[in-house]
Amino acid sequence: MPFVSITRLRVRSIRFLPAFFLHARRTSAQAEHTDGFLAGGLKPDRRWTFWTMTLWRDQAAMRAYIASGDHLRVMPKLMHWCDEASVVHWDQRGDALPDYSEAARRMRSEGRPSKLHRPSAHHADLSFAEPDQRGPMQLTPARRGAPA
Repeated sequence: MPFVSITRLRVRSIRFLPAFFLHARRTSAQAEHTDGFLAGGLKPDRRWTFWTMTLWRDQAAMRAYIASGDHLRVMPKLMHWCDEASVVHWDQRGDALPDYSEAARRMRSEGRPSKLHRPSAHHADLSFAEPDQRGPMQLTPARRGAPA
């Protein structure tokens, strides 16, 4: 049964955006080359907010990804860069990514806020606006054996 992982990150200052974008590209490339990655998307939203959505073969594959490489290195920086950050995971039937309305619903009902140094007033209660419905940048698994 595929495993869905959703994050919502709001960067608290424009000065952190260049480093955030650099690391977002690196962690996206890492995901695309990780065994067990099935599909994903990156979605910019309003007010320097960004959603990530990834679909994995199982929870173990997702955990292997977050505990290694660029993802592991950037996680501590997010505590300083963001004033809102949350995550939600679930097992689902079928291998299609959910839509962002479903991601937001699940984030509010089942998600948890991440530890941050300077959280906003809305961080702890996950009282964010509905995500913009424009489509995300798609992530796809790299073909095994293809050059990176």
